[in-house]
Amino acid sequence: MAATKDPRPCSIADALAVVGEKYSLLVLREVCLGNGRFDQLVRNIGAPRDVLAARLRRLVEAGILTRRAYSERPQRFEYRATQAGLDLEPVLMTLKEWGDRHIRKGADLPMAVEHSCGNELVPVVTCRACGEEVRHEDLTAHPQAPGWTRTGPAAA
Repeated sequence: MAATKDPRPCSIADALAVVGEKYSLLVLREVCLGNGRFDQLVRNIGAPRDVLAARLRRLVEAGILTRRAYSERPQRFEYRATQAGLDLEPVLMTLKEWGDRHIRKGADLPMAVEHSCGNELVPVVTCRACGEEVRHEDLTAHPQAPGWTRTGPAAA
């Protein structure tokens, strides 16, 4: 089947267009850990300098990071998360938990994150209305984009 010219309208695809490039979420991870200087980012992520610079520009343009000078000579910048960037932190924590469980399978975990209650954070997605944990079998999609159904484009 050929790729469709007009794929399903999707907020996931829109978000990935901004943060789905290689290294973008790792930049956000480091910034959230307090490592916002370029040399720290290069060292901790392992991205080529030119690629990292491009990702940083894109994340600043998208309003996920801000950039501020911390040295005038030589001119150097530090990156910090905006509110939009901080709103992605639960996504990072959920990805970390998934990787711990399904990729590393609980062995030799590289990092633990402690919640303010003193316990290790194990993120769980819950329904804001009822407080119940979200499970696949409890979800029902209702496409809102005109001309689309759950299974794809509506018949013309």
